[in-house]
Amino acid sequence: MTSFRQRLKNNERLLGTMVTLPSAAVAELLVGVGFDWLFLDAEHGPLQISELADLLRAVAGRIPCAVRTPENSEAAIKQILDLGADAIIVPQVNSPAEAADVVKFAKYPPEGSRGVGLARAHGYGLSFQEYVERANEDVAVIVQAEHIDAVNQIEEIVEVPGIDGVIIGPYDLSASLNKMGQVTDPAVTGAIDRVTEACQNKGLALGIFGVSPAAVAPYMEQGYSMIIAGVDMTLLLNSAQSTLSTLREIG
Repeated sequence: MTSFRQRLKNNERLLGTMVTLPSAAVAELLVGVGFDWLFLDAEHGPLQISELADLLRAVAGRIPCAVRTPENSEAAIKQILDLGADAIIVPQVNSPAEAADVVKFAKYPPEGSRGVGLARAHGYGLSFQEYVERANEDVAVIVQAEHIDAVNQIEEIVEVPGIDGVIIGPYDLSASLNKMGQVTDPAVTGAIDRVTEACQNKGLALGIFGVSPAAVAPYMEQGYSMIIAGVDMTLLLNSAQSTLSTLREIG
């Protein structure tokens, strides 16, 4: 099976959605719908390590899962990779030095300093050697550009060896420009354009989150390959509201 990382390098368009609810059944339902990948959010959502493990078990071998870490730290990155995530997504990476730390924490020596342990990723020891030999090649390392500081250094960030892709966080980016939620403001779209150009010049995979297909459509047209549309709780909420509204119209 082609790894998630290789699919990014192949610029394959991967359609995903965000998972924030600690429910294996929800993750299984989203897999069944036909998404190409899932974005498990351990930054803003309530997901803890044991709950992430349950979600990863629920979809193991069916589609890849990328986990957004709660922070850029060795402990957070190590724990999530040891669960068997196909990729890490690290928020608020605002400088090349921070990007280099992400790679260092995510890669086994000699490419990094990832600690060696026995966990789910290693088959609890049964496939230890196989995993450690392929992890540096297979696991994708993705950073988020979601602050104007990251935009101002994006040309240097994309040059950091070991970075496989960049996901733009338009809402946090708008906040950093004092344009909270105004993701179509020229200042915000101009910053996004700068990130887009830097990544495309480097040949790095680009991703973006939007609350709806309409929100991400313009970026799909620009060649973005990591697409995250919607959130599990809003998908449920929107469907429930639509159903209730229709029932009230009938009644």
